[in-house]
Parts: sequence; structure tokens; C-alpha cells
Amino acid sequence: MRCDSSTEGRFRCRTGGDLDSQQIVDQLVVRVIAGDRSALAELFEGYRPRLWRIVRFRLHPRLQGRIDADDVLQDAWLRAETRIGAFITEASQSCFVWFRMIVTQALVDLHRRHLGADKRDARRECSLDGRWSAESTVTSLTFHLADRLPSPSSAAAKIESAERLDSSLEALGDLDREVLVLRHFEELTNSETAMVLGITEQAASMRYVRALDRLRAVMEAAQVK
Repeated sequence: MRCDSSTEGRFRCRTGGDLDSQQIVDQLVVRVIAGDRSALAELFEGYRPRLWRIVRFRLHPRLQGRIDADDVLQDAWLRAETRIGAFITEASQSCFVWFRMIVTQALVDLHRRHLGADKRDARRECSLDGRWSAESTVTSLTFHLADRLPSPSSAAAKIESAERLDSSLEALGDLDREVLVLRHFEELTNSETAMVLGITEQAASMRYVRALDRLRAVMEAAQVK
């Protein structure tokens, strides 16, 4: 959903398809701006499947199976509810990107609580603009892509394959890697990706195509012979 605010104070949204109709979305936004928490909840629920995928992808491998994605979303919802007064300014570009930012903050805090004692994992933090660190993205990519490789015949081969994949992913440019994750794994639109990364839509589109080609090469190089 894309949201725009005019100098007259109007707040318009264009839905990406998760909510039933444009008219319903516009009505919900008007109610949210007026302080209606039930309308905010309806918007959040409309994006829950997309936000859930983000949590599942970004959750650290050590926390997979231990932390329920729905619990993370519940925490994020409580945070969104307390920030309803800032909705008109913070979500003026994109309502979905605003919810994603809040979910990301909930995940970062979760990682710090559970992994903060580990120096390597303590570096898994977001920058001020809400982007994940390069190391965090590589860790998530390696975890989710490793299952797509042919099963090695031994534990040692499996570890070697994962290490090769991790090394290859680190060789990709940070921005290209993040575009790949946002488009392919978090399933953001090209417009949303450009918004999150602060680049043009054309640049986001070109980088995505290039990153997909590089990912194919990475996956081929990581295959165990």
C-alpha cells in the first residue's frame, strides 16, 4: 500500500492487494488519523501475512523454532498502537513500510535480548535508517538458501557447503544483496524496496535483476559435487 499526504492534510493510500478494496483502505486510513485503534488493527491484519514472512526470514537461525513469529508480530502491534499519533507523519510515504519498520525494530530488540552476549550476534543491528546490517542479511540468506542445496553425503560436506555459500554471499555488494532480500524473500514491491533503501525505483529494478543473476551463480558455485 502506498500512502501520500498533501499540503491540505489529506492522506491517501493505494493498496497492493492485501486488503479488499481501495475504498476500504482509504476509509481505514481516515479513521486511523482520527485516532481509531480498531482501524489501525485492521490495516495491520491486512498486512500480517507479508509481515509474518519478514519475521520468518529475518529471525536468527539460533532462534528459529524457539521464537514464534506470531509473538513477534504481537509485540510489533503493541508498538504500532502506541505510535498511532505519529501515523500521519511516519507513514506518509507508505503504510506497509511503516509497519515493516516497527516489526524490524521489534526483531532487533529481540535479537539483542537473546543474542546480546555473543559478540558476533551483537553486531546484528539496524542502522538508523532501519536497514539490516550486511552481516545480518548474509546470515539469514545462508540459513534459508542452504536448504535448497543438494544434501551432502556427510556432515563435514554439509558444513563446507554452507561455508562456501556464506563466503559467496558476502562477496555480493551490500546494496545488491539487500535489494535481492527485499524483493525475493520479503516480497516487497519495487516501489517499497526503493523507499526502504532510499534509491530510485529504476535503480532498485536494475539491481534486482543483476542480483538474481549473481545469486544463480552463487548457488551453482556452492553445489557439492
